[in-house]
Amino acid sequence: MASKSKKFLFGQEHLTAGIALALVRGEIIGEIPEKSRAKLRASQKIVYAIVEHGHPVYGINTGFGPLCTTSISREETKILQSNILKSHAVGVGPPLATEIAKLMLVLKVHSLAKGYSGIAETTMDRILWHLENDVIPMVPSQGSVGASGDLAPLAHLFLPLIGLGKVAYKGEVLNSSVLLKKEGLMALELGPKEGLALINGTQFIAAHAITVIEKMHACLAQADIIGAMMIEGLQGSIKPFYNELHALRPFKGNIHVAKRVKRLLKGSEIMEAHIDCERVQDPYSLRCIPQVHGASRNAWLHLKELLEVELNSVTDNPVIIAEELTISGGNFHGQPLALALDYACVAASELGNISDRRIYLALEGNSPGVPKLLMEDTGINSGYMILQYTAAALASENKGLCFPASADSIPTSLGQEDHVSMGSISGRKALRVLENVEKILAIELLTAAQAFEFRKPLKSGILLDVIHKEIRKVVAFAKEDRVFAEDIEIGIGLIRSKFLISVIEETRKKKNMSLETPYSKEFEAY
Repeated sequence: MASKSKKFLFGQEHLTAGIALALVRGEIIGEIPEKSRAKLRASQKIVYAIVEHGHPVYGINTGFGPLCTTSISREETKILQSNILKSHAVGVGPPLATEIAKLMLVLKVHSLAKGYSGIAETTMDRILWHLENDVIPMVPSQGSVGASGDLAPLAHLFLPLIGLGKVAYKGEVLNSSVLLKKEGLMALELGPKEGLALINGTQFIAAHAITVIEKMHACLAQADIIGAMMIEGLQGSIKPFYNELHALRPFKGNIHVAKRVKRLLKGSEIMEAHIDCERVQDPYSLRCIPQVHGASRNAWLHLKELLEVELNSVTDNPVIIAEELTISGGNFHGQPLALALDYACVAASELGNISDRRIYLALEGNSPGVPKLLMEDTGINSGYMILQYTAAALASENKGLCFPASADSIPTSLGQEDHVSMGSISGRKALRVLENVEKILAIELLTAAQAFEFRKPLKSGILLDVIHKEIRKVVAFAKEDRVFAEDIEIGIGLIRSKFLISVIEETRKKKNMSLETPYSKEFEAY
């Protein structure tokens, strides 16, 4: 992430998921440069010329959706724009996380600042005021079909501009009208085209995709680390991670995972101790880590690449190219991200699926020196038996969430919007799956650390040994049953805080070690 002194120029510079998150978290300051402001003024001038001349242009001097043939008088064009925010604010369900709503604001500013939407500078400055002062609109999570843009959530996002809706501010939820009065600000009067420009776009879908990118990246990285620990604990073979094997089937994700896991195991006394054992091969959940984790990484990369295109696109409608050329098209349709999010959803679920299988494998007691249920005194103790029940329940729940939302379409707007993407649902489902994967990985972390313990006094490689020592500072080795839910909560906290990644990075730098692969730039940056 960039330093706080760095500025991002909306409408000009290339936006990535990482930069968007840094803007939201105050690590980068965003501003609209004069070049972008000039484009805004020029675009708005074209809109007013269209209103003045009276030539019918969708959404400027006509109604919306199926009312596109209804002419709107010059005097009524401003009323039309406020009304569209009111009528389209029909969201339901729990409000979005504040960070996702704030991401939506950032993404909207960047798209509008490109100067193809006819938005006024005063409106853009008010949106920036919301961002700079952390006044974040309350946005219901349900109601978008992801096609004419994310209409309902975007309408809620921008209701505060006209003094309606609610905002989160300094730990309180306030009516926008109350906050504006406190701050000495007036509600805005939107000009022609502005309301439509605000609610047309894919910012709800894209904000969810950014969150998926960050959360899934952390899960992928930590799944490799935990998988490597489990290989040590269960005396798995290092051969399935050899470069010579993966050169024969050179998928980027597979090569990246194999190299990283092999380096995590480098210098392991545990690995050396069983190098000549009689076991011919390991179960798939150990042996096929590069292929399964790698496939999920490929899906992540696909989403990242498509998302970057979307983040730097104009998804408004109509698009103001010139006074003589406005195009009513379909750049607001969420299909490009909807499909990729569904793909990522399945890929994330698989990460949890194979993790559950490794947990089960650890409990079987088939690895020399590791007792059944990961505890020596069983009978009176159930050991780690029931932790796998929870992992199984979570993995099963994820499978039910994997039906692709983008496979469905229900016509809306009296048939004018006769094919929709449902990409908003794709994004929400992907996040739910990833939250479950974090829990499954937390359980695998506990079981891998327990199995790892039975390899003492032999040591693993430097990186995994440090990880195990750090885990033991917060979760003790289990000699007898205890309330394992408390351990699981600690484990979930470690996964969500990216603790394992931080420990690996800190140790790697101290020891001057590298985990670089030919594809690190693609898989380790977003």
